[in-house]
Amino acid sequence: MTRPGLGTQLRTLLELLDGELESIYTEEGLDYRPRFTPVLRALLDESPLTVGQIAAKAGISQPAATQTLNLMLARDWVEPQADPADARRRLYAPSAKAREALPKLQAIWAATGGAARGLDAELSTPLSALLDEAIAALRARSFPQRRRDAAAALSRRPKKEKP
Repeated sequence: MTRPGLGTQLRTLLELLDGELESIYTEEGLDYRPRFTPVLRALLDESPLTVGQIAAKAGISQPAATQTLNLMLARDWVEPQADPADARRRLYAPSAKAREALPKLQAIWAATGGAARGLDAELSTPLSALLDEAIAALRARSFPQRRRDAAAALSRRPKKEKP
């Protein structure tokens, strides 16, 4: 059997982590998804915020922030507000539902952090450190650039002659 590709491995890891985390939220009676956490934490630190501000504080792309906010709006985890400085722009803040659920969420987050530290301790290299390194390396040189470099290197290899 061939080894799965990097994308397949990452999707499997995310499915294992996110799927199991989502089931924990469900068991706790919360209609909450793991992807809401960086957005909600950004809003708990400071709000109201614009989509761009949320993306920057949460460390996600603006399209990802917009998509997540739309899901959170549909489930009443955030509330939109008009921006007094620019009526075309919307600001977001945690909803009453989010503020009410905060003690339960914080308990889950604390236990999840402990579980992540336990996983790191079982690995030859802590996953969190490896992910930090991978993110930094990809920000320094994108994957498309790396693919172009690899393709160029392959094209420069001498062709093997057939016997």
